[in-house]
Amino acid sequence: MVDDNELKRLAGLKAPAPRAEAKARALSAAMQAFEEKNSAAPKGSENGQRLTDRLREIWREMMQKKLIAAPALTGLIALPVAGYTAFYLMQDASRFGGNMPVDTVAVRQEEKKADADKLEAAPPVVQVAPKPEAPATSETFAESEVGRGIAMPAPAAEPRGRVGTLPGVVANSKLMADEASRGIAPPMFDQAVSVEDRERFAEFKTNPVRAAATDPVSTFSIDVDTASYSFVRRSLKEGFLPQADTVRVEEMINYFPYDWQGPSDASAPFNSTVTVMPTPWNQHTKLMHVAIKGYDVQAAEQPRANLVFLIDVSGSMNAPDKLPLLQSAFRLLVTKLNPEDTVSIVTYAGEAGTVLEPTKVSERAKILSAIDKLQPGGTTAGEAGIKEAYRLAQESFVQGGVNRVMLATDGDFNVGQTDDDDLKRLIEDKRKSGVFLSVFGFGRGNLNDQMMQEVAQNGNGTAAYIDTLAEAEKVLVEESSSTLFPIAKDVKIQVEFNPVAVSEYRLIGYETRALNREDFNNDRIDAGEIGSGHSVTAIYEITPKGSPAQTIDDLRYGEASTNNGGIANADEYAFVKIRYKLPTEDVSKLITTPVTTANEVSSFDAADADRRFSVAVAAFGQKLRGTDQVASYGYDDITRIATAARGTDPFGYRSEFLSLVRLASALSGGNR
Repeated sequence: MVDDNELKRLAGLKAPAPRAEAKARALSAAMQAFEEKNSAAPKGSENGQRLTDRLREIWREMMQKKLIAAPALTGLIALPVAGYTAFYLMQDASRFGGNMPVDTVAVRQEEKKADADKLEAAPPVVQVAPKPEAPATSETFAESEVGRGIAMPAPAAEPRGRVGTLPGVVANSKLMADEASRGIAPPMFDQAVSVEDRERFAEFKTNPVRAAATDPVSTFSIDVDTASYSFVRRSLKEGFLPQADTVRVEEMINYFPYDWQGPSDASAPFNSTVTVMPTPWNQHTKLMHVAIKGYDVQAAEQPRANLVFLIDVSGSMNAPDKLPLLQSAFRLLVTKLNPEDTVSIVTYAGEAGTVLEPTKVSERAKILSAIDKLQPGGTTAGEAGIKEAYRLAQESFVQGGVNRVMLATDGDFNVGQTDDDDLKRLIEDKRKSGVFLSVFGFGRGNLNDQMMQEVAQNGNGTAAYIDTLAEAEKVLVEESSSTLFPIAKDVKIQVEFNPVAVSEYRLIGYETRALNREDFNNDRIDAGEIGSGHSVTAIYEITPKGSPAQTIDDLRYGEASTNNGGIANADEYAFVKIRYKLPTEDVSKLITTPVTTANEVSSFDAADADRRFSVAVAAFGQKLRGTDQVASYGYDDITRIATAARGTDPFGYRSEFLSLVRLASALSGGNR
């Protein structure tokens, strides 16, 4: 038996430092063996770089920046770490542009969850982060995967509150957990950060079924935001079903352009069309489809634009899908503006600063240069940034034109005024000046969607989530008119259902936009904005009187309130009212539309393709939220109606939607 004192003495000894020549020989031999073993790999990743080449780069970086800094450990862990690096990259080739087979995604998701649980039980690992390299400029970035509109690798979407690992690294290997338990630091592919997933989404409950006899009026603000669809898309493409609170069904529906009938001239800012059709997921109910189309302002009619880019350059923006993507996105927007428009740039990180004073777009090179020079670093002084942005917007205010702050960020305002209610009051106060505000979210892990929604709604603006350059092109180039040029503000919808014809109704989506009944006629209540050419869709599922689908019992004494000689307008399903204000006015105008059997089509297939496709998207959004009404309606059913209604699809948005439905089906294990 070994003496305990001897063991204690040996434990206290320091490992002898390796001789320089021995260290050099070992390093050279390891590198040579490693390169010979992997040099024949024939297949490259999508980003144009072989996996083995990427592996060598990571290995060299580790040896030069990390292991060399601790020479006593070089001989002990060099080869195990090299082996692990090779194992990890071959396992997760998709992180560098490869494709993960759809039929394996659900299995991988379970593996990641199980292994991450092991990691959480392991002792903490202390790492020294290398100094991050400066992000690529827009020119070099445009040549990367993001520059081609392909989403860059990002941390896997994981449940909120769960501890993540490193940017770009997925904790799905038993080897990583085993090494962590022995105190061996895993390889670092980006800046070493162990952060908690701090994404924030407002929680809300799905709209319930309501009885028309007791609660006949439904009131809500319109919503033209699209952030939810982009976030859902990214989650599915990263191999995860999105959490219910990230799915806002109306934003899924309104993501797509539709050929609704619009007004013929600018005297009426938008036109509404109502259609009643059978419900594809319930033969005993009907859908009341409300389609709104804004007047499309032609280029010759567009007013001058005074834009302030308010850009988050805090340290958390140092990722390929954050600041570099943001820079490329705003470059695209600048090329779309007219020479007489003006652009200012304000950044915030620790403190706010003006990067570019108001500059005419005719000096495009100056503006693009200012965008390219942005660098990340520091904390997030959002309050000061907003105040400075509004100051510049008011300094260059264009009477009768478009005055807008465009906030681009990945997350929280964590220095200064951080409470969402305080930010809401600040934005409400500033919008009275005539300066609107839109918000564009980037990246994952720190996204504060709840703040984005609050700021955009109260700033008379829109919220979009940009995950690829293709999405930036859609929002800021293809749909620039609707993004930048408002044609109506404070747009509210109120629907009164006729209890003689409708027993129950349910509004699909718009949960976060609900208003009180009395808010409809109150011009002081803020509501949504419609931009030039915007399409807005609202869908109700209604249960006709006497249908076996009725879920709420009739009142025993319900007829007493209506037994007065008959009901006026008894042939109507409902009465739709829309209130709006012109962008420069404070008094609302009213549009009304009675809904009768004249608005009805005989079958679902008799409805036009756009309406059928919008219903398919509505079904998909409800399915992702776990809504009871579509529980028995399968992903294959959604695919069927969306495929039949895909139409010409010039930008490929609808084809992409079909691929997302297939992904969701695979991730759900093929469950209906």
